[in-house]
Amino acid sequence: MFQIGDLVCYPMHGVGVVEAIEEQTILGKTAQYYRLRFTIGRITAMVPFDKSEQVGLRALADVKTCEEVVDFLKTDVCSEESDNWNQRYRDNLDKLRGGDIMIVADVVKCLMRRDRERGLSAGERKMYLTARQVLVAELAASTERDESEFLPLVGAE
Repeated sequence: MFQIGDLVCYPMHGVGVVEAIEEQTILGKTAQYYRLRFTIGRITAMVPFDKSEQVGLRALADVKTCEEVVDFLKTDVCSEESDNWNQRYRDNLDKLRGGDIMIVADVVKCLMRRDRERGLSAGERKMYLTARQVLVAELAASTERDESEFLPLVGAE
């Protein structure tokens, strides 16, 4: 269970802070919700307590995990991906929805490599930019370092 003020990671949205814990009645059903405010884009979300794990809401990665992600980003290793752009897009979207920081890093790395080698479709470019932003925000928040330190690792200056 998270507390007000905790930093969390929510798949596809990135780093957020638990702004409040509220009881809401929706469609006649009363439940407790986390109200999250995300560091990127002035977005807020309500996540029901009982669905938080299912939707991938989690604590930020620890420093050791972040170091492993950084080491991984420095290697040439990248998972295999489909040559069919539509299948590749769906596969990557599923991976990003899972929210695991290492898998997000792999998606970013594979899309970055594909961009260098062949270019990306508009949809894949948007996915790459979003995933890159989410990854960098979590690395920075978890390690208490500036985002600019991680940008060269993910293809941004």
